[in-house]
Amino acid sequence: VFAVNVFLRVATGLDIGLSTKCVVIPKEMGMCHKIGYSEMRLPNLMGHTSMAEVIQKSTTWQHLVHTDCHPHVRTFLCSLFAPICLDTFIHPCRSMCVAVRDSCAPVLLCHGHPWPASLDCNRFPGDEDMCLAPLTKDYKYLHKVLPKPTCQTCPAVEEFFTHKRVLEVFCDSNFAVKVKLSKKRAASEDQEYNIECQVEFITQGSLLPYQTQSMIQQWLLINEKCVERMTPTHRPMVYLLVGNIEEGIILVKQVYRWQRKDSQLTLATQKWRYHKCL
Repeated sequence: VFAVNVFLRVATGLDIGLSTKCVVIPKEMGMCHKIGYSEMRLPNLMGHTSMAEVIQKSTTWQHLVHTDCHPHVRTFLCSLFAPICLDTFIHPCRSMCVAVRDSCAPVLLCHGHPWPASLDCNRFPGDEDMCLAPLTKDYKYLHKVLPKPTCQTCPAVEEFFTHKRVLEVFCDSNFAVKVKLSKKRAASEDQEYNIECQVEFITQGSLLPYQTQSMIQQWLLINEKCVERMTPTHRPMVYLLVGNIEEGIILVKQVYRWQRKDSQLTLATQKWRYHKCL
């Protein structure tokens, strides 16, 4: 939730006078819905003068928001594309930009895009000015910091294996998640996917199934090239993703194709409950 009163620094802002107007945030800007306000200033802080331009430019960022690459990525982008309708423009602080950039630039690079010059953090005010600041360090202690997925080389998809070999891999792994993937039939050029996850096991005692499920969904969004390889058609495909958590990073080591006619993965996941690793 976009809690303006939490972030604002007490100082004078930029007076926008009558140069802009308040408009309803359009339904096409899904990333800026449910953020605590429903109207935005136009032109916005990116210099977009028409709603058509705002929609076109902002939709390219919605995928990054879905990856959840930083807790403030939605706040940061919406403050620029859909600034809150106040008497002054409230910029994001430079520190918020740096924090979001450092976490999200590697995700953009994974998709083949550098951090854009239009979001150069030097263009934003320092924290002593009136701006949207990052949450305090106390936030980290109040909220559990989970392992993060990262951009990685796509593991080869294995289609031929025995349940004994799979159990050996399980013994060296922290998690196994069954994933059902399918392409969405969308009119836009950008391909989107349906992702369903079911946790088979976790050996990291501090993690809960829903947290692991969420982290694997993030991994799939970040490593979209891997998903693209795994969904050659619109027909749903099922896989088992197996991997480790190393120094706070989620790494997928093995990807198994889970086919109905092949009982080896089903057998491996059933035997795992009673299996004793060497």
